[in-house]
Amino acid sequence: MQILVTGGAGFIGGNISQQLVAQGHDVTVVDMMHPYYDLSIKRHTIEACRETATGSDGSYEFVEGDVRDEATVETLVGEAEFIYHQAGRAGVRDSVAEPRVYDEVNVEGTLNILDTARENDVKRIVYASSSSVYGKPEYLPYDEQHPTTPVSPYGASKLAAERYGCSYSEVYDLSFVALRYFTVYGPRMRPNMAITNFVSRCMNGESPVIYGDGTQTRDFTYIDDVVSANLALLETDVADGEAVNIGSTDNIEIRELAGAIRDEVDPELEFEFDDRHAADAEHTHASVDRARDRLDYEPTYDIREGVAQFIDWYRANREWYEPLVRAS
Repeated sequence: MQILVTGGAGFIGGNISQQLVAQGHDVTVVDMMHPYYDLSIKRHTIEACRETATGSDGSYEFVEGDVRDEATVETLVGEAEFIYHQAGRAGVRDSVAEPRVYDEVNVEGTLNILDTARENDVKRIVYASSSSVYGKPEYLPYDEQHPTTPVSPYGASKLAAERYGCSYSEVYDLSFVALRYFTVYGPRMRPNMAITNFVSRCMNGESPVIYGDGTQTRDFTYIDDVVSANLALLETDVADGEAVNIGSTDNIEIRELAGAIRDEVDPELEFEFDDRHAADAEHTHASVDRARDRLDYEPTYDIREGVAQFIDWYRANREWYEPLVRAS
């Protein structure tokens, strides 16, 4: 199948692309290569996908481009049978500083994809949404019927794009599914995430820094589980026009997470604490009942297992990955 992955040099998009190529699909990736973090991490992802393509029946093509550019979108979408729309400006805190940029990339860019897809023979769009659409919890775990009241421009932009896609599915008969990711982590993850920061500091004998008192909880989802959910949508037809949570087996307090990483790497370290950002969520926890029902989804890693896997990967790739993490 000819598949387009937007944002395909990034963490999630890159892992999806690599697995698609390994399965023998012809994959075109578009990524604007924005220096939100060190671009060498994205370049490693591109090379990993190219290497995978040489040993498979699939093909891989990388295109540097922006989903805000209509001509680029028209060309690439016109050639695609299936689209994984992973492109977007990430980060809750940065969205507070630049809300209009988040609207341009996450909303206008998505509309470009949707408008072009409905004019072409695209079988389905799978959209990377976020748990940030929920905002402050009225109850936990979040199910998909929970009110969506995002508290950051990032969350608002992801919700707006998601709702556009679901409405296009209704009125234009365009197959669209939104996957609401809950804090994804794993190999080649972004360097500005809590898990990366904790591991990097502990590896270098530095205390992990916790923002706030550490009682905030997160549902962390291992990258392999997220890729599995995405690939399931190549086959199933039961989730059109819906949003589906993709989370893990449980949530964990941030200070407990920091402690698990510290104990694995350097048990002698103490914690450091700093001010918590007002836009950061207090708690997240996903109900994955709909994903189980629609996608036969079952998370395979709890947080301690996933963190141990990531630490092993980090050690094996420390020579190239760590300098980029610590410089970002």
